[in-house]
Amino acid sequence: MKKIVYMGTPNYAKEILQVLIDDEAISLPLVLSQPDRKAGRKGELKAPEVKILAEAHGLQILQPEKLSDEGVFEAIVEANPDFIVVAAFGQLLPKKILDIAPCINLHASLLPQYRGASPVQQSLLNGDDFTGITAMLMEEGLDSGPILGYRYFKIPPTMLLPELMRRLSDDACALTLDIIHHFETLAPIEQNQALATHCKKIKKSDGLVDFFNASKFYDKYRAFEGWPGIFVEGGMKIKEVSLLETETQNSMGEILELKEASIVVACAKGSLEIGLLQPASKKAVSAKAYCVGRGLKVGSSLL
Repeated sequence: MKKIVYMGTPNYAKEILQVLIDDEAISLPLVLSQPDRKAGRKGELKAPEVKILAEAHGLQILQPEKLSDEGVFEAIVEANPDFIVVAAFGQLLPKKILDIAPCINLHASLLPQYRGASPVQQSLLNGDDFTGITAMLMEEGLDSGPILGYRYFKIPPTMLLPELMRRLSDDACALTLDIIHHFETLAPIEQNQALATHCKKIKKSDGLVDFFNASKFYDKYRAFEGWPGIFVEGGMKIKEVSLLETETQNSMGEILELKEASIVVACAKGSLEIGLLQPASKKAVSAKAYCVGRGLKVGSSLL
């Protein structure tokens, strides 16, 4: 029976925790997650997905603001883990915790590419053909430790962030069990530091788009589906976007066609089909209804 201390917070991490719970050869004496945070318009406290799952299975859980908080190190030592498994936990592990047991991180990129907080969004923003999961032996640096294993796949060109996260979660679950059960036979491979790239935490303002390049516009739509979404100056949100073509040269934001419910809009390079528009502080409506309601026709500017 392998004893694992698990650290994680969002849904991606919850899925990995579930497969650890389901594995009869694994015990989980301790789970750590981020503290409950305020969410939504009412600002009510919301528990992390990992906490909800851990409590449902009667697992001991800690939610420290920092891993240096009093009692955290002692609780991990008392759990006497064979491994510490980390997935989207949101905190760097201090050396004294790294020294307790092998610490395995499941990072949602093909390291050394996209170290940091938003690797999945970054792969979509860059229009990458491939992405995947890396199992890494953690050290004090940010996502810089030796590689234990990969799972990778080709990204379908119309795949949006939520669907990509589901695929990555599935692969992370399988890779986690594979690494744990075959750890003794693995030979960690050092990352090529010269190829490392980094990505930052996504901010709401990152969702701002323009109609300069249809391909870049669509990449942002794919990367920010769900949150923060995409919007133009003035705050109007744009939803249900399809990339039509990337070569024609046009006037930015010009309405090229009104369809049954959607509209075709020009970019300086390329064109897009838009299904829904949501003006600031209002409900979303079909893009055509929005245009008809404001007297916008083919040749008018959406901006």
